[in-house]
Amino acid sequence: MTIGQEFRPHRVVVLALDGLLPFELGIPHRIFGRPRDAAGRLLYEVVTCSVRPPGPVDTDADFAVHVAHGPEALETADTVIVPASYELGPLYDEGRLTGELAAALARIRPGTRLASICTGVYVLAAAGLLDGRPATTHWADAERFQRMFPKIDVDADVLFIDDGDVLTSAGVAAGIDLCLHMVRRDHGTAVANEVARRTVVPPHRDGGQAQYIERPVPDPQLATTTAARAWALGRLHEPIQLRDMAARESMSVRSFTRRFREEVGVSPGQWLTRQRVERARHLLESSELSVDRVARDAGFGTAQSMRQHLQQALGVTPTAYRRTFRTGPAR
Repeated sequence: MTIGQEFRPHRVVVLALDGLLPFELGIPHRIFGRPRDAAGRLLYEVVTCSVRPPGPVDTDADFAVHVAHGPEALETADTVIVPASYELGPLYDEGRLTGELAAALARIRPGTRLASICTGVYVLAAAGLLDGRPATTHWADAERFQRMFPKIDVDADVLFIDDGDVLTSAGVAAGIDLCLHMVRRDHGTAVANEVARRTVVPPHRDGGQAQYIERPVPDPQLATTTAARAWALGRLHEPIQLRDMAARESMSVRSFTRRFREEVGVSPGQWLTRQRVERARHLLESSELSVDRVARDAGFGTAQSMRQHLQQALGVTPTAYRRTFRTGPAR
């Protein structure tokens, strides 16, 4: 916002469809209803709308919710979020929009950011908004979703996918990860972390959906990788070898790598890089340290190495990231 420009919170409109899951409907209100700027003003305005005039919308529970806005609210949205529903009808069975839903979606302005939680992705897919793009949904539904929409690049291993103006998430609680990510993208890690603390959830979950797919229960006597991860987090600024992490758990490198992937959902190397990216983001936002010093403290060694990793993970350089999210004096 430039000087003299009237403050206006980012408007998030949640589209409530019949058969919706109350938990998922509440996620955007909880996450986006918390962030405030330095003046105490809410950064987001969250409203819920239906494809019909204001009135009751059925849920998958033994109660309905009264939605105060009709589809005209979609015309005012900066972001539209579609939570999951168990009564998608032709959407789920045939991959096509109903006339009522198509008319509602037509009200959305070009350039509006779109997001889905779990099977809400069927709405975006049936509207043709995901053709040729990556997307995700609940792991149990991913194979069927891919068959129905072969033009979409479905990734069932991740918690969410950010493809710029269209974002999709895996099932249920992954909607929290997605909404926190959007807050982080909009206003930086400090704001997102504060929301996470107040919501009593981790600001960033490791791994993807692979860790939640049902598998045979491992022997409880076998070691985990928890201690190795805690040890590594305390020395991200140092060179960390895979064999050193395995030694913390008295395991071979091969066994440790297998167990780590089972527990976290990614390889130890991928996990370390992700933690270092998060550390670099925090330092770029909250300190006056030079880019070279941030690179060393985050464990990348050189500014060039950090620049490559941030470019790959975030799509921006360290300098551009700091310019976007550095909002005040060092804390």
